[in-house]
Amino acid sequence: MEYKFSPKIKNEIDGILKEISFWNEFFSINFDFYFDGWAIFLKEKSLYPRSIVIFKSYTTNSYSIKSFEVHLNYSKKEEFNEIFSVENIRNQSLLLKELKEIIYGKDILNNASKIYKNRFLK
Repeated sequence: MEYKFSPKIKNEIDGILKEISFWNEFFSINFDFYFDGWAIFLKEKSLYPRSIVIFKSYTTNSYSIKSFEVHLNYSKKEEFNEIFSVENIRNQSLLLKELKEIIYGKDILNNASKIYKNRFLK
């Protein structure tokens, strides 16, 4: 198990942040360390924002991505509704490919297709 401040993990996170820095105009990008892994957060800067979370556990060699619709409740507190997730992404290049597809709307289309009983995917 890698320690959260190890050079290997730092280089891994820095590499991903460098690759996604292209999206800084459209997303606020942050990262954080947790007890069981680390996460990178992308929050869309738009009227109807999404939040995309990349997570990697310290004990596995795979990534996961989750996409959330963000809205305010009656007390003006943000609420998150998961609209798409991908687990067990094996490497960084597949992670970046999947992230790009999600940014371009794969998550929204998939969610809309579920709501409208796959009419969009025919």
